[in-house]
Amino acid sequence: MGIRGRYGAWAVAPLAVVLLVATGCTSTPDAPAKAAGGRAGSGASASPDASASLHVPGAPSASPARVCDRPAAGPVRAPAGAVTVDPAVVGDLATKTENSPPNTTFWLRPGKHTLEPDPYAQVMAKEGNRYLGAPGAVLDGRKTNQYAFGGTARDVTIRYLTVERFVAPHDEGVVNHDMADGWVIEHATVQYNSGAGLMAGARQRVRASCLRDNGQYGMNAYKTGDSIRGLVVEGNEIVGNNTDDWERRRPGCGCTGGIKFWAVDGADVRGNWVHDNRGTGLWADNNNNDFRIEDNLLESNDGAALMYETSYNAVVRNNTIRRNNWVEGRAYARDGDDFPYATVYVSEAGGEPRIPARTDRIEIYGNVLENNWNGITLWENADRFCNSPANTSTGYCTLLVKDTGRCARPAIATAPLYGDCRWKTQRVDIHGNRFVLDPSVVGCTAECGRMAVFANDGTSPDWSPYKGRRVAEAITHQQQNRWHGNVYRGPWSFVAGDPGRTLDSRQWQGTPYRQDAGSDFGPRAGG
Repeated sequence: MGIRGRYGAWAVAPLAVVLLVATGCTSTPDAPAKAAGGRAGSGASASPDASASLHVPGAPSASPARVCDRPAAGPVRAPAGAVTVDPAVVGDLATKTENSPPNTTFWLRPGKHTLEPDPYAQVMAKEGNRYLGAPGAVLDGRKTNQYAFGGTARDVTIRYLTVERFVAPHDEGVVNHDMADGWVIEHATVQYNSGAGLMAGARQRVRASCLRDNGQYGMNAYKTGDSIRGLVVEGNEIVGNNTDDWERRRPGCGCTGGIKFWAVDGADVRGNWVHDNRGTGLWADNNNNDFRIEDNLLESNDGAALMYETSYNAVVRNNTIRRNNWVEGRAYARDGDDFPYATVYVSEAGGEPRIPARTDRIEIYGNVLENNWNGITLWENADRFCNSPANTSTGYCTLLVKDTGRCARPAIATAPLYGDCRWKTQRVDIHGNRFVLDPSVVGCTAECGRMAVFANDGTSPDWSPYKGRRVAEAITHQQQNRWHGNVYRGPWSFVAGDPGRTLDSRQWQGTPYRQDAGSDFGPRAGG
């Protein structure tokens, strides 16, 4: 990635056609095991209430969405007018769906339901269909079927059903495989599948569900044509995903974590427990806009809790974020990498008033960050812009320039393209947060406990107008990025301008940076 910042990656394949959107990410090194316990999906996580003593007025609650171990029970009897599905009949669900009209309700009896033993056998839902599982109803792919629910029909509902052991290919998904619009997934358990547990369409609602131990993602919020609008992800437990460890199998793929969002315009991600994923917890990558990420508990993910990359306009508030990035952060430090790999990582992303949203900035406030490897990093790669070889989101440009070909000499060297061809980390407002670090808990002595705002020197391509220190000066001093009114506890340090410039709190607050005005640095905080 230029100087070791991350690039996102995304690809998806509708049915048998693989659509490769090659966008790299730095590889995830061979990481050591967690310092404390195993993955929470296996019952080894720390208590979700362990940090109650850190709660301060206005801070978020640490109560998680415990839905994997405590799933809600579905109806014990078939609702009036519902078609009953028999687990003893192989393929009964797919057959009855095919033979019934749209807007039919199906009630799956208790037991293990299966499809025909064909990799492509699946339930082709019709518009308005509702699938309700009785207590103990499971749709089992038997490590044979690739997809559970597919088709382009809108407004399908799946409730109280467990979907497991399907083998979707890399970058594809098991439920809503064809990314149809208006689907509702509630009180469902989607687990032990290859690929992604869910795909997403516009107006999709995923509520109170368990997305657990899937091979790549819990959910892959990508839709062909980049038309996802109004996505809601609420009250879910998203745990243990990327069991196939794709970053090791395909170094630099940037294709792992709890949830990946790609070109989503309008998303509410609230009240979820996102924990113990191998990789990033939540990753918004490439031309996302208008996100609200609030009241979540993000903990013990191997990588960053949250990455917001080459995207726009978001509010991140009232989240509890703890014990993230221990695996990846420690591995990078062990390899001598001094990049401040963050818990909340804002990479070439910022506020843009010209793009309609509920906010015109990225505002990060009211969060508690406790005992993560690092804090918040604001980063830009000066060589990453439209039409540059370093723009690994192949074929994409910023939301301000639709025609990538316009971002070339000579026009890119002057306004407006000089600014509009580059994803800019700008208008990021970080305030009212509580940052707590105890190195004895994290198990670190160096390369942890940092906040950062910086960029690399621009070097390529030859025609780049961003060579030298231009981008570094802009992100550090000219793009309205600021910390203020925060509380620090522990030995924090600060990086500004370039990765080798480490500051204590007095230097961070002083000229020329003037960051964290009105912030409270407790004993041993910030030097």
